[in-house]
Amino acid sequence: MVLAGALDTKGADFAFVRDAIRRTGLGVVCIDFGVLGEAGFAPDVTRAEVAAAGGGDIGDLRRGDRKGEAMAIMARGLTAVVRRLHAEGRVDGMLSMGGSGGTSIATAAMRALPIGVPKLMVSTVAAGDIAAYVGTTDITFMPSVIDVAGLNRISRRIYANAAAAVAGMVAAEAPDASATRPMIAVSMFGNTTAAVERARLRLEKAGFEVLVFHATGTGGRIMERMVRDGLFAGVLDITMTELADEVCGGAMTAGPDRGRAAPSSGIPVVFAPGCVDMANFGGPGSIPARLASRLVYQWNPDVVLLRTDAAENERIGTMIAAAANGARGAATVLLPRGGVSMLDSPGREFWDPGADRACFAAIRRDLKPSVRLVEVDCNINDPEFADLAAETLLGMIGVGERGPHGVHPQHRILDAVPGGA
Repeated sequence: MVLAGALDTKGADFAFVRDAIRRTGLGVVCIDFGVLGEAGFAPDVTRAEVAAAGGGDIGDLRRGDRKGEAMAIMARGLTAVVRRLHAEGRVDGMLSMGGSGGTSIATAAMRALPIGVPKLMVSTVAAGDIAAYVGTTDITFMPSVIDVAGLNRISRRIYANAAAAVAGMVAAEAPDASATRPMIAVSMFGNTTAAVERARLRLEKAGFEVLVFHATGTGGRIMERMVRDGLFAGVLDITMTELADEVCGGAMTAGPDRGRAAPSSGIPVVFAPGCVDMANFGGPGSIPARLASRLVYQWNPDVVLLRTDAAENERIGTMIAAAANGARGAATVLLPRGGVSMLDSPGREFWDPGADRACFAAIRRDLKPSVRLVEVDCNINDPEFADLAAETLLGMIGVGERGPHGVHPQHRILDAVPGGA
């Protein structure tokens, strides 16, 4: 068990937590990443070792006139030390405590640990926006309530809870990973739930474990991190709304390279432009002035959806094609000509065939011939589309009794060749 922190200014706090963890029966590796004063107790890994691992010299950093550089060096060093300890089998979990600076250093190392390794951060910033600290991993945040600055009746209770929590996580029996089925990643949004649920059931019936990722920006980034980590046998990426947020400046972007992890990894991937008809904003007041006249839909009290226009859809289509074109393995793009979301269907609020056609035309224009393109005359949430998506991926993986690329002869293929009309 790793306990890391600034043992100069918070030595008494960390000594209390160290002892509380030891009382649970766990061994503790204490790492000091403080820079200025003397450590409150002797750590197992000294600040000098951390600084050296980060490419710095603790003597230089202790002058205190280069705080930003010191934090960057200690973050790199702590990350390197924790990675080494994990490779040696000495990290069953990690706990740290601190303010914004300590949180930044500690969580950099936590983000380097595999998903599933317990990570607990007791922090003064836990009640705020912690997205940058969490990144694409599973760090648990606990508000410190008061500053991590000495022992008192409040801090003792918080620290005791933290020690018990991380000890409980470490002691919890993990599932037998060797008994699990191969995994498939699927992207989903509220407006593609029907399609994903039906496809998920078909994939599970075929013997796969399906992990569904909510396309909220963070969800897309986590999915792609796990794809790069080699955890999946295939990807059903049929909800690419995060690209709409990237193009429109919405709140749920996953960056301009969203969708590229699976193709570049070489695993089978099926794309569809699900929910690219909508960009997400926090509320009416969060929509930029340049978009104030656009069609919006109040999805819930905290989220307003903006209908993307033809120009934006063309850009999104170009991005989808670019992602698919990077495929080192099998890749297929499915186009639902009856609409890309629940709201984008005949009679619904976002039905706009012209905008959809702009996206589809860009994909046809830019897609390499090596990438299979299939268009179907239905909405993305229709059962036949969900079945086609699942069977296509299964066919690419090598499961099922479908024809080439998983396409069943009974499906109506309107255009299966890039560059078609």
